[in-house]
Amino acid sequence: MHTLRARLTVGLVVLLAVSCAAVGVAAVVELNGFLTGRLDQQLRDAGVRFPASLEHGGSLPSDLPRSRKGSTGGTPMGDEDGDEDGDEDGDEDGDTRRQAVGTFGCRLVGDTVTDAAVVGSSSGTGAVPVPLGAADRRKLAAVPADGDGHTIDLSSLDDYRVMAAEGRDGDVLITGLPMEPVEATVHRLELVAGIVFGAALAVAGVAGALWVRWSLRPLSSVAATATRVSELPLSSGEVALPPRAPESDPRSEVGRVASAFDMMLGHVGEALTKRHTSEERLRSFAADASHELRTPVASIRGHAELALLHPDPVPQKVVRALERIEAEVARMGEMVDDLLLLARLDAGRPLERRPVDLTRLVLDAVTDAQAAGPGHRWTLELPEEPVTVPGDAHRLHQVLANLLANARLHTPVGSTVTISLRTDAGTAVLTVHDDGPGVAEDIRPKVFERFTRADRRRTEGAGTGAGLGLSIVAAVAEAHDGSVTLDSGPGSTTFTVRLPTGEE
Repeated sequence: MHTLRARLTVGLVVLLAVSCAAVGVAAVVELNGFLTGRLDQQLRDAGVRFPASLEHGGSLPSDLPRSRKGSTGGTPMGDEDGDEDGDEDGDEDGDTRRQAVGTFGCRLVGDTVTDAAVVGSSSGTGAVPVPLGAADRRKLAAVPADGDGHTIDLSSLDDYRVMAAEGRDGDVLITGLPMEPVEATVHRLELVAGIVFGAALAVAGVAGALWVRWSLRPLSSVAATATRVSELPLSSGEVALPPRAPESDPRSEVGRVASAFDMMLGHVGEALTKRHTSEERLRSFAADASHELRTPVASIRGHAELALLHPDPVPQKVVRALERIEAEVARMGEMVDDLLLLARLDAGRPLERRPVDLTRLVLDAVTDAQAAGPGHRWTLELPEEPVTVPGDAHRLHQVLANLLANARLHTPVGSTVTISLRTDAGTAVLTVHDDGPGVAEDIRPKVFERFTRADRRRTEGAGTGAGLGLSIVAAVAEAHDGSVTLDSGPGSTTFTVRLPTGEE
């Protein structure tokens, strides 16, 4: 029901069902009205002969004129073949001649039923008395003598269509015919209509589903292509877009959607190609520039060191300047190395894959951090068994060194830095936690991006790095098929590195 195809099919079937129901209801109501009208006409034709004869035990009173029709305009009360008394060939309980089987007759004086009978079978049963309950008598007394048909339900006869007329001696004569033929015909129509409409709905549902599916084929192709595009890594690298959606009728809405989508894919593919070309040029430039800068940087550092080793007296200001040159050149050399590493990782160059004792790397990195930051409290939480991961030992050591340096530089003296290592379902989990002021909220989303620097207010006297340390951590972790995340708040900052151990 969630797909457009299903909704269209269901909607089509529902509309057809509503139309069939409307047609069926209209047909049933119209047929019921028509047959009831025919029944009323039969009552008018029958007149009040049968109920009038009940008072006289099968014969009509002699003082009734031959042409009496009663107030309803029925047939003459006398015998049409000249028998005025109407008692020849009649029944002693009522005149049933030319009366349909099941005809009901009733005579009321005031609100009291004096006689009630029904015409029996054609085998000569004659008029059969009808037992009436109190409720039946009230229903008969309530029938108006207006010459119109009314439907009542008698306990011993079910539904009857009755018509009342006033007699000559102040009584009320009621003639009725059973509604069973009308109801049977209407019920049969309902059954036939239900079967026919049900079959039509089933056929229409199947045909509609096939038709909708055929009509939406281009849209399904567009959806499939869009799904494949959504699964592609579009953030970086060369991207091979899937084939375009097949052409369809451009005059239809689905065809226009397919055409527009194909044009959009063309523009996206062109933009991705240009972006990849630009990225390749930038990476090549960064790698070449970093590689070329290493030689002059090393040369400047060498000359500065050589000048400091000169035996002749050198003014103190010159010595200070040479020391600053040496320090800045060393920092520039580290930055060049970092840029060259990032360029190599961006180019997808594989790292060394050997078993690395991560526990030993953590111990060595913490020892170096204690020497560099003796004012901090360094805490270790290591498992009893060594944790080994496949990877490049030098680069993983660089990850640890960068995380510990970040914690040392961006927390005040006296802060506690906790390094923990554990394994979890084939993954080595390394965390570096500190209780410093935390990373600024606006910095957190881009903390692993290049040249991102932490808030200067986080600590006073911190070093001014180039903002490449955490980006190298993320790049090296990703190159090892791992990840790094940050969870920071006031008084708590945690970097978590996850690396696969290669064990199931």
